[in-house]
Amino acid sequence: MSRPCSAGRGAVSGTADLLAGALGLSPDETTALLLSLRIAAVATLASLPPGLLVAWLLARRRFPGHALIDGLVHLPLILPPVVTGYLLLLAFGRRGLFGAWLAEIGIVFSFRWTGAALACAVMGFPLMVRAMRLSIEAVDRRLEQAAETLGAPPPLVFLAVTLPLSLPGILAGAVLAFAKAMGEFGATITFVSNIPGETQTLPSAIYTLTQVPGGEAGALRLTLISVAVSMLALLASEALARRMSRRIGAER
Repeated sequence: MSRPCSAGRGAVSGTADLLAGALGLSPDETTALLLSLRIAAVATLASLPPGLLVAWLLARRRFPGHALIDGLVHLPLILPPVVTGYLLLLAFGRRGLFGAWLAEIGIVFSFRWTGAALACAVMGFPLMVRAMRLSIEAVDRRLEQAAETLGAPPPLVFLAVTLPLSLPGILAGAVLAFAKAMGEFGATITFVSNIPGETQTLPSAIYTLTQVPGGEAGALRLTLISVAVSMLALLASEALARRMSRRIGAER
């Protein structure tokens, strides 16, 4: 049973060594980069299902409390990130409203990398939902109505008509959330602190390096890497969106 685990650790260690050699990073800096990528990926993937559901509800349904839900979704964009992190601590800390119960069943967020993923997901959720909502609203409602008149149930209409046509916006929302997660700092450091190897992401590592003598070079390296990763994600999103738009246009 221990061999697969050892192999997995060896693969991660090999990847870290490769990145450290290629980018000239120290072991701690490499760990922060890999941890940031892991946290951003988990946060984005975990946000996709609820983000798509909320975006569809806001775009296609009118119900009591619609404006309230819309406001709550966008609240992290307005609140200071430190406030969002403190609210997460009150809710999901070990003695928090939900955290105490979750800790009893072995799920702990505070001061863990999973908590950093939760904070990043919350901060990136508004950007994801907004992009998805605008994309869904741009889908011609008559196409959905035509499918409904042919007897297709709402879930099938969504999967066969709405989802394919709004896919460029969905991809854009996912990439925006990923880029936001890569740069998230305030909510993360408030909720899970700055623990090397566990919760120290790129922004936290940059902040730490700026506080120690001689850390300017490392901070600059990580800053450039952070900018490069975010730009690559945005360029990939634009390329995918254009490709999907051309494909959808050709199918029409």
